Amino acid sequence: MNTNRKAARNSSLMQIRKGMLWIAVIGAFLIGIRHLFPGEAASGGAFDAFCPFGAIETLWAYLVRGQTLKTTNLFNFAILSGVLAVSLVAGRAFCGWMCPLGAVQEGLAKFSRRLAGEKRHIRGKPSQAQFPLRLPDWADRPMRYAKYLILAVVIFASVFSIYPPLHPLCPARAVFSFKLNTGLMWSVLIIFIITSLLVERVWCKYLCPLGAALAIFNKISPLRLSADFKACNHCGRCDIECSMGIQDVPDNLSDAECIRCLECLETCAREDALTLRVDKH
Repeated sequence: MNTNRKAARNSSLMQIRKGMLWIAVIGAFLIGIRHLFPGEAASGGAFDAFCPFGAIETLWAYLVRGQTLKTTNLFNFAILSGVLAVSLVAGRAFCGWMCPLGAVQEGLAKFSRRLAGEKRHIRGKPSQAQFPLRLPDWADRPMRYAKYLILAVVIFASVFSIYPPLHPLCPARAVFSFKLNTGLMWSVLIIFIITSLLVERVWCKYLCPLGAALAIFNKISPLRLSADFKACNHCGRCDIECSMGIQDVPDNLSDAECIRCLECLETCAREDALTLRVDKH
């Protein structure tokens, strides 16, 4: 395959990804608008009922008591089943291709670069904009484990909860539900926006418990990126474009942090250095 055909193929993948993220964002906003009106129970349940992580929060209550936590229902399990099906095939691709909150973070990062003076982004070239930041390694590495701690705390708290433990602190509710009826929810929204402007994909990197739950699938999914080190010269272009801040990308293509966004594949300038393949175990 010549370089032009490869570039066209990769660009098509990126257009599909952007389209899917737009659909996810629009869908989340439509669900939020729907829940501005009274009669949530008659309209399919509360906003929380459409969240895949809600199934993890309510699992214990359903198994032990035969009923879900308030604001969740059995539809959460259907949504989570779809997410798990995607993850079994393509790892954390849900985070990079379908998560509306991830899409908003990408948009805020681009807006931040514009505010910081970047007029045009050149792929594979370090941005001259000061923001969004990438935290230094000494801070970044330990903070990556926070989402796993949050996942463990939420699962433990769900045993004793009536409402989903993350209900009052969920940034997805703050951004999409249009029900900012408490000072805490306003604080969550403001903090989410500011931190996303300052640090690229800050929620995905450090705080998202669903991302923590899906991380293991990067190790077992058959659809994955592969590096040919005869073609790859470790130029670092893919490291620059990785929104999750993974270092030495070609050596860490199955890293738990990878959201399978394929920006590295799009950025790679050397033919066949990176390829998307199905691993036949």
